[in-house]
Amino acid sequence: MPIEHVNGVDLHYLQSGEGDDVLLLCGLGDDVTAWDAQVGPFSERYRVTVVDNRGVGRSSLPDGEFTVRDLAADAIALCEAIGVGPAHVMGFSMGGAITQELAIARPDLARSLVIVGSWAYSDRLFRTFIESSAYFAGIADDDRKFLMYFLASTYSKAVFEDGRVDAFCDAMLNNPHPQSTEAFQRTARAILEHDTRDRLGAIALPTLVLYGEEDVICPPRHSREIAGLICGARLIGVPGQAHQPFQEDPAAFNETVLGFWESV
Repeated sequence: MPIEHVNGVDLHYLQSGEGDDVLLLCGLGDDVTAWDAQVGPFSERYRVTVVDNRGVGRSSLPDGEFTVRDLAADAIALCEAIGVGPAHVMGFSMGGAITQELAIARPDLARSLVIVGSWAYSDRLFRTFIESSAYFAGIADDDRKFLMYFLASTYSKAVFEDGRVDAFCDAMLNNPHPQSTEAFQRTARAILEHDTRDRLGAIALPTLVLYGEEDVICPPRHSREIAGLICGARLIGVPGQAHQPFQEDPAAFNETVLGFWESV
């Protein structure tokens, strides 16, 4: 269980494979297991590092509030401590926001970026969803019902119709390292003020912006905005999928991403 102490945080990470570095960053409430369907295939060609953000999985939660920039600083410090980089950096949702901040602060640590189902600016609609989710997490008296409420915004209709959502929910409920309500709420507050719109133009790295066309947490307009602000960014929308296409159809997602990395 590799743990590195950086920025006053004990950060847990997993590493496998050999070759150029790949750094995978997680979204709100997710630990390293979110990328399970990617780690194996990617490790056949790359050295893959997956990080538990502070307050998630086996990483610690220090006192005080924090921001997306702080989460990016954690990732940067970890890369420096364990010798990762320049890396192909990929993050989904909040991890995509962390990816933006990392690339802006330390472009030398990144070889390319993949930003999945993310956003550049926490507008009022987005903030309302996140604030509501944090509120319901605090009053929920049934973990399964709360998760299904949240997952109703995470996955597409197809995932609900064919029953895959039940497997996703069961996996989260059986996680031996569940995130505490306090950690979820504090992390939710951390993303409310995220805004990189006036800084994304400074990014000169090869970038792929990928989204599910049925995403309701971060609707396609967010991905289009990110791609429009990063010079030369590629934009791919996946029909019939929602917020986490890397879990809905891992094989197709992995093929797209591996092809992008090979091209750069």
